[in-house]
Amino acid sequence: MTDSPATGDHRGSAVGILGEQLPRFMRLMHGLKSQHTAEGGRDRAAHVLLFPLCRLGPLRQGTLADLVHADPSTVSRHVALLVEQGLVRRAADESDGRASKLVATDAGRAQLDRLRVEREAYLRQVTADWTEDDLRTFTALFDRLLDGVAASLPSDPMSTPPDRTVSP
Repeated sequence: MTDSPATGDHRGSAVGILGEQLPRFMRLMHGLKSQHTAEGGRDRAAHVLLFPLCRLGPLRQGTLADLVHADPSTVSRHVALLVEQGLVRRAADESDGRASKLVATDAGRAQLDRLRVEREAYLRQVTADWTEDDLRTFTALFDRLLDGVAASLPSDPMSTPPDRTVSP
């Protein structure tokens, strides 16, 4: 590795490699998302909205759209599907009776649990040849990267990770 003129150390090269890895990661995640969307259609895309609703509690639809960085009309279509499927219900907003908040139902929380099980099974598969130490190191470093990225964005309640204590 050569020294970076900007830092005088090897960080410049490592940051350059990370800069090449991140777009690859995003392309792969987009491919994975496209594959799942093709398999599950509109349902899979809509079900992603269950994550913030279960984690943060009742939310207005506009707030939900902001949190997931999606177009409000897309979120509106997804919410309509979730309500139709009984995974989400609308409840009056106590602070403004003219507005409503979206609330995950018991069926919605159960669906989210199924999505988590699927995601963890997939991650077990793609990390099957990793050691426990590899996995712990990666998750700790990835968490630090996510925290750094989140800190660079405007305040976002989804940026705060849930407690992910890994027991030995």
